[in-house]
Amino acid sequence: MNWPLPSRTMPLDETQQAAQAQFDRQAARYGRGHILSDTGDVADALGGIDNAALEPALDVATGAGHTAVYLAARGLRVTAGDLSAGMLGQTAQLAGEQGLTLQTAQHSAEELPYPDAAFGLVTCRVAAHHFSSVEDFLREAHRVLRPGGWLMIIDGAAPDDAPAAEEWIHEVEKLRDPSHGRFLRPSAWRARAEAAGFAVQRCDCQPFKQPDVEWYFRTAATTAENRAKVLALIEQAPEEARRVFGIAREDGRVVWWWLRLTLLAQRPM
Repeated sequence: MNWPLPSRTMPLDETQQAAQAQFDRQAARYGRGHILSDTGDVADALGGIDNAALEPALDVATGAGHTAVYLAARGLRVTAGDLSAGMLGQTAQLAGEQGLTLQTAQHSAEELPYPDAAFGLVTCRVAAHHFSSVEDFLREAHRVLRPGGWLMIIDGAAPDDAPAAEEWIHEVEKLRDPSHGRFLRPSAWRARAEAAGFAVQRCDCQPFKQPDVEWYFRTAATTAENRAKVLALIEQAPEEARRVFGIAREDGRVVWWWLRLTLLAQRPM
C-alpha cells in the first residue's frame, strides 16, 4: 500500500511545531524498552474485531511505532504517520527488526493527506494530548475511515469529577514537557467523538502505573528548573490528586498512576 501523499496545504501551527521539535529531539528514548512497547492495551481494545473489518490501518502520531508494528504483526497493511521524522525513523527501524513491512508518512494529526474512506481503522495512542485540535483530528479520522470503520484512541485522561486533580496533572505534565497540551476527561472525549459523527462503543479509564519520576524527566529532557517545580508540585499535591493518581514513594522513588483512557468508536454505516 503506497499512498500518493500530497504536500501539506497548511503550515504547522505553534503547538505542532513544538511537538515536532520535542519528539525529533527525544526520538531515541521511545524505542525498545519504552513503556509503550507493551501493546497489551491495543490488543485488548481491538481483540474482538476481525482483521477484515480493520484493513487497511492508519496509526496517527505513531511515535516510535509500537502500535503500528503491533498492527502489522497482526497481519494488517499499515501506514504510520507522524510529524517527527525522527520518530518515523524509529518506527521503520522497529518494523525492520521484526521483519515487518509498513509505510511511513510525515504529516500532522489535524490534516491527514489521504483520500476519503481509505481506511478500516485509525489508531492514536498516547499522543492526542499534544494535538493543537482534537476536534480537527476527529473530523479527519472520520473522513478517512470508510463507513463501518473503527477509531481507537488511547491516552492519558483527567477525571470527570476531580477538578483539583485535573489541574494538578495538567501543571505537572506541562512543566515536564512543554509540548503537552491537555488531558481530556472521558466525558469530553465521548462528546467530541460523537460531535464528529462517531458512534462510541467504549469509553473508559483504567489506572496505568508510570515509572519513577526520574524516568519521566529523562524521557522528556525536562530542564533542571522545571524538574524542581514538578518535585515541589508532587510534595504539595492536594489530597484529591494524591488519591486519584496514587502518588507514592517506593524505595525512595516517586511514582504515580495515570488514568489511561480507551475510546473505541465506529463510523456509522
